[in-house]
Amino acid sequence: MADTPKPLANILGEATSPYLQQHKDNPVAWQLWGPEAFEAARASGRPILLSVGYAACHWCHVMAHESFENAGVAALMNRLFVNIKLDREERPDLDGIYQQALQLLGEQGGWPLTMFMTPEGEPFWGGTYFPPEPRYGRPGFPQVLEAIAEVYENDRARVDKNIGAIKDTMQRLAAPRPAAEISREVTDGIAARLLQEIDPLEGGIGQAPKFPQAAALKLLWRAWKRQGRKDFLDAVTLTLTRMSQGGIYDHLGGGFARYSVDAHWLVPHFEKMLYDNAQMIEVLTWAWQDTGKPLFEARVRETATWVLREMIAGSDGTGTRPCGAFASTLDADSEGEEGKFYVWSAAEIDAALGPDAALFKTAYDVTPGGNWEGKTILNRSQAPEMRSPSEEKTLAACRDKLLAIRARRVWPGWDDKVLADWNGLMIAALARAAAVFGAPEWLAAAKRAFAFVTQTMTENGRLKHAWRHGRLDHPGLLDDYAAMSAAALALAEASGEAAYIAQAEDWTGVLDRAYWDRDSGGYFLTAEDGEPLILRPKSAYDNALPAGNGIMAEVLARLYYLTGKAAYRDRAEALIAAFSGQISENFFALASLINAKELLDNALQVAIVGDPAKANTAELLAAVQALCLPNLVLQRIAPGENLPAGHPARGKSAGKDGAAAYVCRGTTCSLPLSSAEELRAALGAEPSP
Repeated sequence: MADTPKPLANILGEATSPYLQQHKDNPVAWQLWGPEAFEAARASGRPILLSVGYAACHWCHVMAHESFENAGVAALMNRLFVNIKLDREERPDLDGIYQQALQLLGEQGGWPLTMFMTPEGEPFWGGTYFPPEPRYGRPGFPQVLEAIAEVYENDRARVDKNIGAIKDTMQRLAAPRPAAEISREVTDGIAARLLQEIDPLEGGIGQAPKFPQAAALKLLWRAWKRQGRKDFLDAVTLTLTRMSQGGIYDHLGGGFARYSVDAHWLVPHFEKMLYDNAQMIEVLTWAWQDTGKPLFEARVRETATWVLREMIAGSDGTGTRPCGAFASTLDADSEGEEGKFYVWSAAEIDAALGPDAALFKTAYDVTPGGNWEGKTILNRSQAPEMRSPSEEKTLAACRDKLLAIRARRVWPGWDDKVLADWNGLMIAALARAAAVFGAPEWLAAAKRAFAFVTQTMTENGRLKHAWRHGRLDHPGLLDDYAAMSAAALALAEASGEAAYIAQAEDWTGVLDRAYWDRDSGGYFLTAEDGEPLILRPKSAYDNALPAGNGIMAEVLARLYYLTGKAAYRDRAEALIAAFSGQISENFFALASLINAKELLDNALQVAIVGDPAKANTAELLAAVQALCLPNLVLQRIAPGENLPAGHPARGKSAGKDGAAAYVCRGTTCSLPLSSAEELRAALGAEPSP
């Protein structure tokens, strides 16, 4: 190791990421990811310490306070390593690579990610959170730093062995598998196997910690729609009910936290993420369409209201000049304490609500001793059923009072960067829910966000991944193009505006030219002209977000039916085949891909032909949108327009009533249906609870 490594300064003040900005005053000489940091490591002979987190991450804050703000620990880090701080939300490509490396080292992934690398970016050891001294069965961070530096300096063979093993395994895992058939029988078997993982008492998959797992819930709901088996329906409605009445839901402000640390959905990790709430809006909308359960409608409306109230990003960080797009997260912590913004004492409830306090405390599990660390996380898990209309009215007034009081507290940190992929998920969710619940303000918000991404986050015809306060950062990834293309198609369906379909086709063309794997099929996460990395990631596995390849399989299927262009079907089939061989290894993580395959094979095409300004056209449209039809491909055709070549209803007219609907399965279409009743009857083969 060099005796006099080049001194470095903390340069995170140059970053746009709120997470990186949180660390700009650390005594650690944090560097940004880039060639300058790697050159500094090469010049000094030091390894790199890569620390990855995000603004809403509680344990990231803990490690920052304990170690990164500690002058002694920082001095050790600066002497032994070149230290790079990374926002995983800005660079999910890098986070994915090094999370996989950590898991190959036998460690459980998560954040903060602490990875040790060579000056060429090759990982050789890592972990997640480390305490400042030995604790929780983990070594102290200073001891880790010294041990890693010692091995790197004096036992390079051991380092090289780890590097080689990680690299070989990554390459082996990335190798293509022989394609496998994803038939209806296979899909039904996967759904039956997934059903066994549902907690029969509390809902959700497995035990603690519990995550929403929206793609898996959609897979189960699709099984209910195909088979009419009530156990599939019950598994999803139980999960959604327990989540909607549990502490993971913000009963005052709306919106779901990222996950629950317990099996009962009581204690959340209090951060609220845009992407989770987008997916929850979609699943709850499906569930409401089939069950009519008021709770599900309430949670959709409350969550959408929260998004429009608190998650519109600003052009200057104040929130007073909204840019139209959606911000990313709300932090778990405020005033240095996890959950402080959200929890209550019984005395606070009594003081705020007076004579209504008794009813509220009974309904929301408020007791003198609390249900979490002496305070109360509001929840209705003990009695999840709705009360009488008069009591619910009183409880709603109580919630409004408490929300106003809470607004005067010190707020959690707000990460107001705009991410194209997360925005795509929320745009699609709001567009679809707006049509179902008759909420034009949601559709308008979705359109504004879409316009912002297409106009402000595009450079030379290519999407950028992140924007904040007027600064664009990082090339667009597969997930950005996929989610925004899906959003475009959702807006096309909700608005009837064909320009959105054209935009989805343009983005798909970019992916085909710059992201497609010409050897093995499927899309890479990064573009072929992007930054060289130790691995070019390609996966169809869902994580907290649906996989970009899974989303694109659905986009391609929809484009095929919407445009009649066989190339889209061919590309969808090639994409699905590229990952189908992984079904036998981990089908749980391939839910989005499996769901897209069902759409490709069994699309329910509905064409509504008529003047969009006429009442009977609107009635036909409303009849379709009221129903949960996961494989629906809806097209609106104005007089004088026509469906694409190859569409089974091409050439059909509005008929004597001025509007008609055609329901097509495969190459067979219904007779013209001129009333909402006839249309509902034609679609009535779907089971109902």
